Amino acid sequence: MKKYKVNPIVYFTIIILFFELLSRKIIIGTIFNNNLIYLLFFSVPVILFFSFFTKVFNDKVNRVLIYVITVILTIYFETQFIFFKLFSTPFSFHTLGLANQALDFTNIIKDAIRDNLLFFLLYLIPLVLLIATRKLIDTTHNTKQSIIVPITFLIMTAATLLSLLPHKKDAESLYKLYYNTDDPVREINVFGLLTYTKIDLKRMMIGYEKDISIEQVELKIDDEEVKALGNNELELDFTKESNNTNIQKLNEYFSSSVPTNKNKYTGMFKDKNLIFILAEGFNEIAVDETRTPTLYKMIHTGFNFTNFYSPVFLSTTGGEFQATTGLVPTQEILSTWKTKTPTIAYGIGNSFGNAGYRTQSYHDWTYSYYSRDVTMKTLGFNNYMGCGNGLEKLLHTDSELKNMQYPCKWLEFDSDMARVTTPLYLGKEGKFATYYVTVSGHSPYVAGANVANRYYDEVEDNGYDVGVRAYLASQMELDKMLEKLIEDLTASGELDNTVIALVGDHYPYTLSPEQINQVSDYERDGVVEVNSSNFILWNSTMEEEIVVDKVGSQIDVLPTLLNLFGIEYDSRLIVGKDILSNYEGLAIFSNRSWVSDYGTYFRNSGKFVLKEGKTLDDVDSYISRINQRVSNAFSVSNMIVDSDYYSYILKK
Repeated sequence: MKKYKVNPIVYFTIIILFFELLSRKIIIGTIFNNNLIYLLFFSVPVILFFSFFTKVFNDKVNRVLIYVITVILTIYFETQFIFFKLFSTPFSFHTLGLANQALDFTNIIKDAIRDNLLFFLLYLIPLVLLIATRKLIDTTHNTKQSIIVPITFLIMTAATLLSLLPHKKDAESLYKLYYNTDDPVREINVFGLLTYTKIDLKRMMIGYEKDISIEQVELKIDDEEVKALGNNELELDFTKESNNTNIQKLNEYFSSSVPTNKNKYTGMFKDKNLIFILAEGFNEIAVDETRTPTLYKMIHTGFNFTNFYSPVFLSTTGGEFQATTGLVPTQEILSTWKTKTPTIAYGIGNSFGNAGYRTQSYHDWTYSYYSRDVTMKTLGFNNYMGCGNGLEKLLHTDSELKNMQYPCKWLEFDSDMARVTTPLYLGKEGKFATYYVTVSGHSPYVAGANVANRYYDEVEDNGYDVGVRAYLASQMELDKMLEKLIEDLTASGELDNTVIALVGDHYPYTLSPEQINQVSDYERDGVVEVNSSNFILWNSTMEEEIVVDKVGSQIDVLPTLLNLFGIEYDSRLIVGKDILSNYEGLAIFSNRSWVSDYGTYFRNSGKFVLKEGKTLDDVDSYISRINQRVSNAFSVSNMIVDSDYYSYILKK
């Protein structure tokens, strides 16, 4: 009796749908929703594509190919899984070089696999299935199938694309998602991870046309004195000719945009110095009156932003881009930033440098990490110093450097960076703006780690996990850095004349939400509230705490500083908005969820949670309007960087 053998089409249908549904559960949080039918439909051409290669050659080659394809798919889906667990966003081919650096810390990868071992092993099931059933799969050459499969593939591909045409012009249409919108999580939700990969590769190779819509914004100012102050805007010519389609779209968009108002805080810190710190892994759970008294004092005697978020956008580099440019980062934008080096005219170094400040920046890890040797210049820091281009010689003796694997030790103490760099800019003529990127708060958070070990015993037990205690210990070093800065500023006579601003690059994402909730004073979800944090803005002459309840996030840091320091800028050209202005507050997350002054919207589920005490006449209309603003924020940021728009519009 002849044994029945399985056609490769059946095999690939089983394993690809398994991979897709498992990834859907991890990335979207659910398998079953209204978009499942689209995922199944768009998976058909993918299944046919891979099946074709296992029937077109002889049996031996076809059998090898089925193994090769299965191994490649397994590795790719595992990589996407680990990448998403680490950075809360799917991997994009736009940023291969960046991903290599971000994943350089093998301990972090090991921890991610260990903490999600079940899912990691589940992704291996198709490979185990192939090994177990290899003799049951028919890989003999089939001329008829070799002709029919590619024809069917073309027909099904055309059918999937035609299915996108209905409602083509709708703001949230699937057509725009497929062709015009950079929204990886929603693309995976609707089309599946492999179709998202096809879209990603296509856009990387040939580009795509971005889509933006004019927003309807009405800003009311009841205070006549504030109204008389005017707006943060410049006289710009949005009618200048350009052959660049993106520039034409941006001109139309910005010419119709509403600027933010100047306010009672405009120029509050005019001509004062600035020390701006991007603090590695800093989150509000680290602030404690006993453990971190300097951080605590700054929050409660300066500006206290009670609804501030530091959303994760691909690790530190995404947080840095948000805070220093006021734009929303994606992997595509970050890749362009590092490779094409566009002019970031409102980058924090450029803004303060053009206002007459001496600017300098420092980082106590490898100076070229995340291509900072390139990107710091785009921000306006031409004298940036890190480990490998000078800072290591200030931190260590020659004999110490000879015994180091890297230009600096892993991890350095941020207080030492402050100690050796303040002499480089204090006591000099003129006002200064100094930018620090710290490293002491970096994971892994384990007992015995270089920084955590110094303070571990000072963190009360309280039933915390070892990882939580190590994290809190690492953040005590950040407090020591601030203490050292204040000490040196006081000694130089510059304390009262200097503003210290500090924001975290992201929450400590190698800690689970459950671990973070051990320390948090309220229960946080793993999508939005896990990103809740502080924006520290402090000057020693402030007489009392200024509480700001409006929602804000990292992209709002730059315009808020520009307004406070009285630096002229056009608020229409920055996606983030001055938190102290009358513009409605909004925090945007990488998966396009958001928090506004009225509530929280979870993109994957479509659920909106109204804040207590708030009311809306038309919730659906409100959600649609904010979703459009969020979509524009991504597209506009992309187009500004990709088309080097600032060089065009701000050129005198």
